[in-house]
Amino acid sequence: MKGRILLVEDDKALAELIRYTLQREDYEVRDTPDGDEALLLAREDSPDLILLDWMIEGTSGIEVCRRLRRMSDTANVPIIMLTARGEEADRIRGLDTGADDYMTKPFSPRELVARVKAVLRRLRPALAGEKLVYADLEMDIASHVLTRDGEAIALTPTEFRLLRHLMEHPRHVFARERLLDSVWGHESDVELRTVDVQIRRIRKALNEGGRSDLIRTVRSAGYALDAEGRP
Repeated sequence: MKGRILLVEDDKALAELIRYTLQREDYEVRDTPDGDEALLLAREDSPDLILLDWMIEGTSGIEVCRRLRRMSDTANVPIIMLTARGEEADRIRGLDTGADDYMTKPFSPRELVARVKAVLRRLRPALAGEKLVYADLEMDIASHVLTRDGEAIALTPTEFRLLRHLMEHPRHVFARERLLDSVWGHESDVELRTVDVQIRRIRKALNEGGRSDLIRTVRSAGYALDAEGRP
């Protein structure tokens, strides 16, 4: 799977076409025609990218975009606005509100896929099969190799996936429940304390030799990869 996309579009025919096009490209797609439901879905399971129509049911797309940018869970999720409003002032307003890209209807499915790939490649390099870098950590997704300051670090597959998730969203605090869903999956019966165990193992591997701790624990909240936010 290349990534999880939340589609917010109230034109049923267009939504079906977009969903089919993206699923064929191996993206997981959740969709809703309603702005209020979109806000709930985005917070419930933060997607890798949001395709957001301007004119939708309930809360308008532009207001949904504004609120998404204000919420800590979704502040850094890439957003592509979809709209029939092609005037320069509208495009500027959409981008100023927090959209990362803007597509004017009608558009071709091929262009949509190209835009999605371009935004994800720029903002979520791990989804493009590239390298993740944070502080002195470097993670090569394709070769499954992690190094710190040039020295290789061995992690189990689960530890690698957990650290990858944190590196994809630096400085974002994730609750244990969110990490459990993102790394182990919604259907997993793994206990919450497993997250603590895995984080402890990752810390031990990363901090060997007296290196600084890059993982921040936030009491009653969760964990974040944050080199600057240590008390």
